[in-house]
Amino acid sequence: MLNPGNYHRQIGDITVTALNDGAFEAQTAYLQGVPAAKAEALLQATFRAVPPRITISAFMLTIGGQRILVDSGSGTAFGPDHGRLRTNLAALGVATTDISRVLVTHAHIDHVSGLVTPEGTAYFPNADIVMHEAERGFWLNAANEAAAADKSGFVTARTALAPYAERISTVKDGGEGIAGVTAVHLPGHTPGHSGWMISSGGDSLLIWGDVVHVPGVQFARPEAGMGFDTDIELGRKSRARILDRAATDRLLVAGMHLDFPCFGHVARAGTGYAFVPDVWTPVA
Repeated sequence: MLNPGNYHRQIGDITVTALNDGAFEAQTAYLQGVPAAKAEALLQATFRAVPPRITISAFMLTIGGQRILVDSGSGTAFGPDHGRLRTNLAALGVATTDISRVLVTHAHIDHVSGLVTPEGTAYFPNADIVMHEAERGFWLNAANEAAAADKSGFVTARTALAPYAERISTVKDGGEGIAGVTAVHLPGHTPGHSGWMISSGGDSLLIWGDVVHVPGVQFARPEAGMGFDTDIELGRKSRARILDRAATDRLLVAGMHLDFPCFGHVARAGTGYAFVPDVWTPVA
């Protein structure tokens, strides 16, 4: 029997549910700016797999009677061992028609492919989409696609967003995705890559998207970028900025590639940082 891939965390009046979508085996070669041997040593020191295993998750916000997703997972794009967000939603009794909005951190395959069925129709027929204006502008730009050596990311984004074409709205940094949830622009991984800050009843949580892919390495060595970042140097700057803010403000964070169930705090550790998983508390 598989472990249940959902976990609830209360932020004021908003229930945030982490939904595991699967995991995949990566390579230390994906990491840029840190030697492979050092990356492997850090993974081993934190009792992690070598090569690294990257978790994929998304989140559901329950706000009043509304169900809102932050990202949609990979759907069927990665094969039968992925796309578990869908079964985890079903296990919670949430139907596809219950989702009213999807807040997108960015348009990579493991974040938006869950928006569509294998036939290319909307998997969440009643949902609209909100994303940063730079993200939509980049991936849905025909000139950008034509100029790209690797067009797969553009195809993924275009295919996933097409059924929602008339239901996509965009925001700038600080823009509201829904009441109590605002965009935090963290460019570099992609041009419009953004976290979503949730604020309610004096509590706050930043779902930071893909600031960190490999927790065993990138907290200790935040200069480590990923080979599939659109702009590695800009990604490093965004990572440095938000890690500093999270540590300084003692901000609760969550990320799509943090170890499930994904919630925790950032603490300073030497010249880098450490991740401190959130202490479990029950939700009534």
